[in-house]
Amino acid sequence: MAGIRRWRIAQKAERRWWRRYLRGREPEEYLAGKQEQWRRELDLIGEAIEVRPGMRILDAGCGPAGIFMMFPDGTVDAVDPLIESYEADLPHFSREAWPGVTFHPVPFEEFDPVNPYDVIFCNNAVNHFADLPLSIERLLAALAPGGRLVLSSDAHNHAVFRHLFRAVPFDILHPHQYTAAEYEAMITARGGVIEKQVVVKETFFFDRWLWVVIRED
Repeated sequence: MAGIRRWRIAQKAERRWWRRYLRGREPEEYLAGKQEQWRRELDLIGEAIEVRPGMRILDAGCGPAGIFMMFPDGTVDAVDPLIESYEADLPHFSREAWPGVTFHPVPFEEFDPVNPYDVIFCNNAVNHFADLPLSIERLLAALAPGGRLVLSSDAHNHAVFRHLFRAVPFDILHPHQYTAAEYEAMITARGGVIEKQVVVKETFFFDRWLWVVIRED
C-alpha cells in the first residue's frame, strides 16, 4: 500500500513538473528537439533493432513527446496514465496531431494489448510505474516471437544514495530507486535476455542505461 501511495504522489508531482518544465518553451522547438533525441538513441541501438513499416509498436509510458513520433508508418499504441492531463495542460501535445497513434490513458499495469508487438519501447518510464517488477514481466509478455524490448531508465551509481533516495523522497518523480545491476537482474529473472546495453547519459548520481531485450522462449 505504501508503494501505491508513493506512486500516486509521484503522478501528481509529474503533472506539475511537466507544466513547469514546458512553460515558455515553444511547442515546435521542443518537439523538434525530442525527435532529435530519439534519433540519437535509435542510432545507439544500431543494428540490434530494425523498425520496418507495418510493424506493431508499443510506446509504454510515452509522455507528451514519446518515441511514437518517429514511426508514422507503423501501427503504434502509446500508453500513459497522464495523457489526458498532457492534453489539458500542455500546448505541446494533442492526440489529433498523431492520427497514426492510438493513445491509451491508463497505467501500464492496467493496459491489455489485443495483439503482441514487434517492438516495445519503454523510455525512461519504467521507474515511474506503480509496480516495476510486474511491469517488466508484462512488457516481455507483450512481445511477439522474435520481438525486441528497448528499455531505458536512470540507475543509481552509488549504493549509499540509492538507500537515501529510497528512505527520503528527494527524487519524488521516481517511486523506484535501483542500480543498473538490479534492473538487469529483474529483467533476466523474468525471462528476458539482454542483447545490448549502453549508457545514454552520465551524471554523478545516476547514469541513464538502455537495454535491448528479447524474451527467452
